[in-house]
Amino acid sequence: MTAPAEFGAHEASARAEFVAGVKAELPLLLGVVPFGLIFGVLGLAAGLPAWAVIAMSSVVFGGSSQVVFAQLWGAQVPPAVITATVGVVNLRHALYSASVAQYLRDLPLRWRVLLAYLLTDEAYAAAIPRFAQGPATPARHWFLFGTGFTLWASWQVSTVVGVLMGAAIPAAWSLDFSIALTFIALLLPGIRRRSELVAALVAGAVALAAQGLPHKLWIIAAAVAGIAAGAASRRLDKAVHHEQ
Repeated sequence: MTAPAEFGAHEASARAEFVAGVKAELPLLLGVVPFGLIFGVLGLAAGLPAWAVIAMSSVVFGGSSQVVFAQLWGAQVPPAVITATVGVVNLRHALYSASVAQYLRDLPLRWRVLLAYLLTDEAYAAAIPRFAQGPATPARHWFLFGTGFTLWASWQVSTVVGVLMGAAIPAAWSLDFSIALTFIALLLPGIRRRSELVAALVAGAVALAAQGLPHKLWIIAAAVAGIAAGAASRRLDKAVHHEQ
């Protein structure tokens, strides 16, 4: 008689973790939904068909990389450069994966694949405090599923609405400025350490200086320079702290 009781307790725990994950993600949607709307509009402005813009939000499911893809596509950049640039932009997901792997390694493969697909910036930000500071319950992965699924659903809906809005906006209207504004809005709240500020400033300076590079390679140059500068600044801060 204990097995049904244990199953019921596990189901209740999974439900509670999922709901908690949804609640943790909801405040972050204030920034996600407008971003999805902007991508839907920009995708059409870049010349992508509506079905491709919507499908990309399901297949790629990465806001910054989708916007970069749309921008490069509109500039008729060669596919190889687009692929390399999107890959560089998405490198941070490998860091997220490495961070949560220790909490998910005992899950079946189907769960790990699903959670890897749902692991984005906002889902990670909402879930990692639960993993690092909460109890190690067998159902804690449902918390990440709750954050990821909430973000995924809102991203799909906002993209569709953005496509519908974009279809009603005259093609003569230039919306490129909104890309920079969106990324600045996403970047500034995440700068908490000096090394992060150094990375942002160096990447911005290189992006401006390298505008003359063909095929918008300034994006890759700025990303590489920012990462290198941030890492160097971080090592310097640790060395100074160790000496003190």
